[in-house]
Amino acid sequence: MKNQLAESIHMEFNDNSVLSSLFGVSDSNIQLLEKINNVKIEYRGNVVKISGNKLSIQETKLSLEKLFDEAKKGIEIDEEKIKDVKSLLTLDIDDDFKKDFFIQTKKRKIIPRSQNQKKYFELLNNNNIVFAIGPAGTGKTFLAVAKAVSCLQKGLIKKIILSRPAVEAGEKLGYLPGDLKEKVDPFLRPIYDALYEMMPYDQVEKKIENGTIEIAPIAFMRGRTLEECYIILDEAQNSTKIQMKMFLTRFGKNSKMVVVGDKTQIDLVTKHDSGLLDAEIKLKNMKDIGFIYLSDKDVIRHELVRKIINSYEKVND
Repeated sequence: MKNQLAESIHMEFNDNSVLSSLFGVSDSNIQLLEKINNVKIEYRGNVVKISGNKLSIQETKLSLEKLFDEAKKGIEIDEEKIKDVKSLLTLDIDDDFKKDFFIQTKKRKIIPRSQNQKKYFELLNNNNIVFAIGPAGTGKTFLAVAKAVSCLQKGLIKKIILSRPAVEAGEKLGYLPGDLKEKVDPFLRPIYDALYEMMPYDQVEKKIENGTIEIAPIAFMRGRTLEECYIILDEAQNSTKIQMKMFLTRFGKNSKMVVVGDKTQIDLVTKHDSGLLDAEIKLKNMKDIGFIYLSDKDVIRHELVRKIINSYEKVND
Protein backbone atom coordinates (compact mmCIF):
# COMPACT_ATOMS: atom_id res chain seq x y z
CA MET A 1 0.00 0.00 0.00
CA LYS A 2 1.36 3.38 -0.97
CA ASN A 3 2.33 5.63 1.93
CA GLN A 4 -0.14 8.55 1.99
CA LEU A 5 2.49 10.78 3.65
CA ALA A 6 5.05 10.20 0.91
CA GLU A 7 5.03 13.80 -0.35
CA SER A 8 5.75 17.08 1.41
CA ILE A 9 6.27 20.78 0.72
CA HIS A 10 7.66 23.73 2.67
CA MET A 11 6.06 27.15 3.03
CA GLU A 12 7.74 30.28 4.33
CA PHE A 13 5.76 33.15 5.88
CA ASN A 14 7.06 36.71 6.02
CA ASP A 15 5.54 37.86 9.32
CA ASN A 16 6.29 35.80 12.42
CA SER A 17 4.03 37.97 14.59
CA VAL A 18 0.96 36.72 12.69
CA LEU A 19 1.81 33.04 12.96
CA SER A 20 0.72 32.66 16.60
CA SER A 21 -2.78 33.81 15.59
CA LEU A 22 -2.72 31.52 12.58
CA PHE A 23 -1.59 28.44 14.52
CA GLY A 24 -3.96 29.02 17.46
CA VAL A 25 -3.64 28.37 21.17
CA SER A 26 -1.55 25.22 21.70
CA ASP A 27 -1.52 24.78 17.89
CA SER A 28 -5.28 24.10 17.92
CA ASN A 29 -5.76 25.49 14.42
CA ILE A 30 -2.90 23.40 13.05
CA GLN A 31 -4.40 20.29 14.64
CA LEU A 32 -7.80 21.03 13.08
CA LEU A 33 -6.25 21.53 9.62
CA GLU A 34 -4.40 18.23 10.01
CA LYS A 35 -7.65 16.46 10.87
CA ILE A 36 -9.90 17.89 8.14
CA ASN A 37 -7.27 17.65 5.38
CA ASN A 38 -5.62 14.39 6.50
CA VAL A 39 -2.11 15.86 6.50
CA LYS A 40 0.76 16.32 8.93
CA ILE A 41 1.89 19.90 9.64
CA GLU A 42 5.22 20.76 11.28
CA TYR A 43 6.86 24.14 11.69
CA ARG A 44 10.07 25.76 12.84
CA GLY A 45 10.19 29.52 13.03
CA ASN A 46 8.39 30.89 9.98
CA VAL A 47 8.80 27.73 7.86
CA VAL A 48 5.92 25.24 7.68
CA LYS A 49 6.21 21.70 6.37
CA ILE A 50 3.08 19.92 5.05
CA SER A 51 3.13 16.16 4.44
CA GLY A 52 0.39 14.07 2.85
CA ASN A 53 -1.02 13.16 -0.54
CA LYS A 54 -0.66 15.69 -3.33
CA LEU A 55 -4.25 16.98 -3.32
CA SER A 56 -4.41 17.33 0.47
CA ILE A 57 -1.10 19.18 0.51
CA GLN A 58 -2.36 21.64 -2.10
CA GLU A 59 -5.62 22.25 -0.24
CA THR A 60 -3.76 22.81 3.02
CA LYS A 61 -1.29 25.18 1.34
CA LEU A 62 -4.13 27.26 -0.11
CA SER A 63 -5.94 27.23 3.25
CA LEU A 64 -2.85 28.43 5.12
CA GLU A 65 -2.24 31.20 2.58
CA LYS A 66 -5.82 32.40 2.86
CA LEU A 67 -5.88 32.14 6.66
CA PHE A 68 -2.52 33.97 6.91
CA ASP A 69 -3.94 36.86 4.87
CA GLU A 70 -7.01 36.96 7.14
CA ALA A 71 -4.85 36.90 10.28
CA LYS A 72 -2.77 39.83 8.95
CA LYS A 73 -6.00 41.84 8.75
CA GLY A 74 -6.62 41.18 12.42
CA ILE A 75 -9.39 38.65 11.77
CA GLU A 76 -9.61 35.94 14.42
CA ILE A 77 -8.70 32.50 13.12
CA ASP A 78 -10.93 29.93 14.79
CA GLU A 79 -12.69 26.69 13.92
CA GLU A 80 -15.49 28.44 12.03
CA LYS A 81 -13.06 30.50 9.93
CA ILE A 82 -10.99 27.42 9.07
CA LYS A 83 -14.09 25.46 8.04
CA ASP A 84 -15.31 28.43 5.97
CA VAL A 85 -12.03 28.57 4.05
CA LYS A 86 -12.09 24.79 3.60
CA SER A 87 -15.62 25.01 2.20
CA LEU A 88 -14.74 27.76 -0.28
CA LEU A 89 -11.86 25.69 -1.61
CA THR A 90 -13.74 22.39 -1.67
CA LEU A 91 -16.83 23.87 -3.33
CA ASP A 92 -14.69 25.81 -5.83
CA ILE A 93 -16.47 29.11 -5.20
CA ASP A 94 -14.82 31.75 -7.36
CA ASP A 95 -13.93 35.09 -5.76
CA ASP A 96 -16.07 36.96 -8.30
CA PHE A 97 -19.16 35.03 -7.22
CA LYS A 98 -18.56 34.71 -3.47
CA LYS A 99 -21.28 37.23 -2.68
CA ASP A 100 -23.84 34.88 -4.21
CA PHE A 101 -22.88 32.22 -1.68
CA PHE A 102 -22.56 34.40 1.41
CA ILE A 103 -25.40 35.19 3.73
CA GLN A 104 -24.20 38.29 5.50
CA THR A 105 -25.86 39.39 8.73
CA LYS A 106 -24.66 42.07 11.14
CA LYS A 107 -23.40 39.42 13.53
CA ARG A 108 -21.72 36.93 11.18
CA LYS A 109 -21.11 35.71 7.64
CA ILE A 110 -22.47 32.31 6.64
CA ILE A 111 -21.24 30.24 3.71
CA PRO A 112 -22.24 26.77 2.47
CA ARG A 113 -20.44 23.76 3.91
CA SER A 114 -21.41 21.19 1.27
CA GLN A 115 -22.44 20.93 -2.39
CA ASN A 116 -26.09 20.55 -1.38
CA GLN A 117 -25.92 23.60 0.85
CA LYS A 118 -24.42 25.49 -2.10
CA LYS A 119 -27.44 24.42 -4.19
CA TYR A 120 -29.69 25.51 -1.29
CA PHE A 121 -28.10 28.99 -1.41
CA GLU A 122 -28.74 29.16 -5.15
CA LEU A 123 -32.39 28.24 -4.67
CA LEU A 124 -32.83 30.79 -1.89
CA ASN A 125 -31.37 33.45 -4.21
CA ASN A 126 -33.41 32.54 -7.28
CA ASN A 127 -36.79 31.13 -6.20
CA ASN A 128 -39.82 32.65 -4.50
CA ILE A 129 -40.66 29.43 -2.65
CA VAL A 130 -38.10 26.82 -1.57
CA PHE A 131 -38.65 23.41 0.01
CA ALA A 132 -35.66 22.14 2.01
CA ILE A 133 -36.01 18.47 2.93
CA GLY A 134 -33.54 16.44 4.96
CA PRO A 135 -32.49 15.15 8.39
CA ALA A 136 -31.59 17.12 11.51
CA GLY A 137 -28.33 19.02 11.57
CA THR A 138 -28.08 19.73 7.83
CA GLY A 139 -28.64 23.49 8.19
CA LYS A 140 -32.16 23.56 6.70
CA THR A 141 -33.67 25.91 9.26
CA PHE A 142 -30.45 27.70 10.14
CA LEU A 143 -29.73 28.81 6.57
CA ALA A 144 -33.35 29.83 5.96
CA VAL A 145 -33.35 32.02 9.08
CA ALA A 146 -29.96 33.46 8.10
CA LYS A 147 -31.29 34.43 4.67
CA ALA A 148 -34.40 35.97 6.23
CA VAL A 149 -32.35 38.06 8.67
CA SER A 150 -30.02 39.16 5.87
CA CYS A 151 -32.97 40.28 3.70
CA LEU A 152 -34.49 42.16 6.65
CA GLN A 153 -31.24 43.97 7.44
CA LYS A 154 -30.84 44.93 3.76
CA GLY A 155 -34.36 46.37 3.68
CA LEU A 156 -35.55 43.86 1.07
CA ILE A 157 -38.46 42.79 3.29
CA LYS A 158 -40.36 44.41 6.15
CA LYS A 159 -41.07 41.39 8.30
CA ILE A 160 -39.98 37.84 9.15
CA ILE A 161 -42.68 35.30 9.95
CA LEU A 162 -41.65 32.02 11.57
CA SER A 163 -44.11 29.20 11.95
CA ARG A 164 -44.45 25.48 12.57
CA PRO A 165 -47.18 22.97 13.39
CA ALA A 166 -47.61 22.38 17.13
CA VAL A 167 -48.37 18.70 16.72
CA GLU A 168 -47.15 17.85 20.18
CA ALA A 169 -49.90 20.08 21.55
CA GLY A 170 -52.46 18.85 19.05
CA GLU A 171 -52.74 22.46 17.84
CA LYS A 172 -55.03 23.02 20.86
CA LEU A 173 -52.91 25.82 22.19
CA GLY A 174 -55.79 27.41 24.03
CA TYR A 175 -55.42 24.81 26.75
CA LEU A 176 -51.80 25.77 27.40
CA PRO A 177 -50.99 28.52 29.96
CA GLY A 178 -49.77 31.99 28.98
CA ASP A 179 -50.12 34.29 25.97
CA LEU A 180 -49.53 33.15 22.36
CA LYS A 181 -45.76 33.65 22.54
CA GLU A 182 -45.50 31.64 25.76
CA LYS A 183 -47.66 28.88 24.29
CA VAL A 184 -45.62 28.36 21.12
CA ASP A 185 -42.11 29.18 22.41
CA PRO A 186 -41.27 25.57 23.38
CA PHE A 187 -42.13 24.39 19.85
CA LEU A 188 -40.05 27.11 18.16
CA ARG A 189 -36.84 26.88 20.20
CA PRO A 190 -34.69 25.80 17.19
CA ILE A 191 -35.81 28.93 15.33
CA TYR A 192 -34.98 31.14 18.31
CA ASP A 193 -31.54 29.52 18.54
CA ALA A 194 -30.91 30.35 14.87
CA LEU A 195 -32.08 33.95 15.36
CA TYR A 196 -29.71 34.47 18.27
CA GLU A 197 -26.85 33.25 16.08
CA MET A 198 -27.63 36.02 13.56
CA MET A 199 -28.55 38.93 15.82
CA PRO A 200 -27.83 40.10 19.38
CA TYR A 201 -30.36 38.85 21.93
CA ASP A 202 -31.78 42.30 22.71
CA GLN A 203 -32.37 43.05 19.01
CA VAL A 204 -34.23 39.78 18.52
CA GLU A 205 -36.46 40.48 21.52
CA LYS A 206 -37.11 44.07 20.37
CA LYS A 207 -38.07 42.97 16.86
CA ILE A 208 -40.40 40.30 18.25
CA GLU A 209 -41.97 42.90 20.54
CA ASN A 210 -42.58 45.43 17.74
CA GLY A 211 -43.82 42.76 15.32
CA THR A 212 -40.91 42.89 12.85
CA ILE A 213 -40.31 39.25 13.70
CA GLU A 214 -43.54 37.30 14.18
CA ILE A 215 -43.62 33.81 15.61
CA ALA A 216 -46.87 31.87 15.39
CA PRO A 217 -48.18 28.32 14.86
CA ILE A 218 -49.38 27.46 11.37
CA ALA A 219 -53.02 27.47 12.50
CA PHE A 220 -52.79 31.25 13.02
CA MET A 221 -51.90 31.92 9.36
CA ARG A 222 -55.47 31.39 8.14
CA GLY A 223 -57.15 34.31 6.37
CA ARG A 224 -53.99 36.41 5.92
CA THR A 225 -52.06 37.62 2.87
CA LEU A 226 -48.37 37.96 3.70
CA GLU A 227 -46.70 40.72 1.66
CA GLU A 228 -43.09 41.94 1.84
CA CYS A 229 -42.33 39.12 4.26
CA TYR A 230 -39.83 36.30 4.60
CA ILE A 231 -41.91 33.35 5.77
CA ILE A 232 -40.42 30.12 7.13
CA LEU A 233 -42.38 27.00 7.98
CA ASP A 234 -40.32 24.66 10.14
CA GLU A 235 -41.13 20.99 10.84
CA ALA A 236 -43.37 21.06 7.76
CA GLN A 237 -43.64 17.27 7.70
CA ASN A 238 -46.11 17.60 10.58
CA SER A 239 -48.46 19.94 8.76
CA THR A 240 -51.60 18.39 7.31
CA LYS A 241 -52.49 18.65 3.62
CA ILE A 242 -55.11 21.30 4.43
CA GLN A 243 -52.66 23.28 6.55
CA MET A 244 -49.95 23.17 3.89
CA LYS A 245 -52.31 24.41 1.18
CA MET A 246 -53.56 27.16 3.50
CA PHE A 247 -49.99 28.18 4.38
CA LEU A 248 -48.69 28.28 0.79
CA THR A 249 -51.65 30.34 -0.39
CA ARG A 250 -50.83 33.07 2.16
CA PHE A 251 -47.96 34.05 -0.15
CA GLY A 252 -48.15 37.72 -1.20
CA LYS A 253 -46.20 40.19 -3.37
CA ASN A 254 -42.49 40.81 -2.70
CA SER A 255 -42.36 37.89 -0.29
CA LYS A 256 -40.17 34.80 0.01
CA MET A 257 -41.19 31.50 1.55
CA VAL A 258 -39.10 28.56 2.79
CA VAL A 259 -40.68 25.26 3.82
CA VAL A 260 -38.40 23.06 5.92
CA GLY A 261 -39.01 19.44 6.89
CA ASP A 262 -37.73 15.94 7.52
CA LYS A 263 -39.77 13.15 5.92
CA THR A 264 -38.41 10.62 8.41
CA GLN A 265 -39.82 12.52 11.41
CA ILE A 266 -43.57 12.60 10.70
CA ASP A 267 -45.56 12.65 13.97
CA LEU A 268 -49.03 12.60 12.39
CA VAL A 269 -51.32 9.60 12.77
CA THR A 270 -50.41 8.41 9.27
CA LYS A 271 -47.64 9.58 6.95
CA HIS A 272 -50.15 9.98 4.14
CA ASP A 273 -51.63 12.95 6.04
CA SER A 274 -48.40 14.93 5.72
CA GLY A 275 -48.75 18.20 3.84
CA LEU A 276 -45.04 18.11 3.02
CA LEU A 277 -45.30 14.79 1.17
CA ASP A 278 -48.42 16.03 -0.62
CA ALA A 279 -46.81 19.31 -1.67
CA GLU A 280 -43.72 17.50 -2.92
CA ILE A 281 -45.87 15.45 -5.32
CA LYS A 282 -48.00 18.36 -6.52
CA LEU A 283 -45.46 21.22 -6.73
CA LYS A 284 -42.10 19.67 -7.54
CA ASN A 285 -42.07 20.76 -11.20
CA MET A 286 -43.70 24.17 -10.74
CA LYS A 287 -41.81 27.26 -11.91
CA ASP A 288 -40.37 29.52 -9.17
CA ILE A 289 -40.62 26.71 -6.62
CA GLY A 290 -37.36 24.96 -5.78
CA PHE A 291 -36.68 21.68 -3.95
CA ILE A 292 -33.41 20.76 -2.26
CA TYR A 293 -32.75 17.37 -0.66
CA LEU A 294 -30.10 17.22 2.05
CA SER A 295 -28.59 14.06 3.56
CA ASP A 296 -26.26 12.86 6.32
CA LYS A 297 -23.35 14.11 4.16
CA ASP A 298 -24.59 17.67 4.76
CA VAL A 299 -24.72 17.46 8.56
CA ILE A 300 -22.87 20.42 10.06
CA ARG A 301 -23.31 19.51 13.71
CA HIS A 302 -20.95 17.20 15.57
CA GLU A 303 -19.57 14.42 13.35
CA LEU A 304 -21.27 11.90 15.64
CA VAL A 305 -24.69 13.27 14.59
CA ARG A 306 -23.95 12.35 10.97
CA LYS A 307 -22.96 8.83 11.99
CA ILE A 308 -26.14 8.43 14.06
CA ILE A 309 -28.35 9.58 11.16
CA ASN A 310 -26.53 7.26 8.76
CA SER A 311 -26.99 4.28 11.11
CA TYR A 312 -30.72 4.90 11.48
CA GLU A 313 -31.16 5.24 7.72
CA LYS A 314 -29.41 1.89 7.17
CA VAL A 315 -31.74 0.20 9.67
CA ASN A 316 -34.83 1.78 8.08
CA ASP A 317 -33.71 0.68 4.62
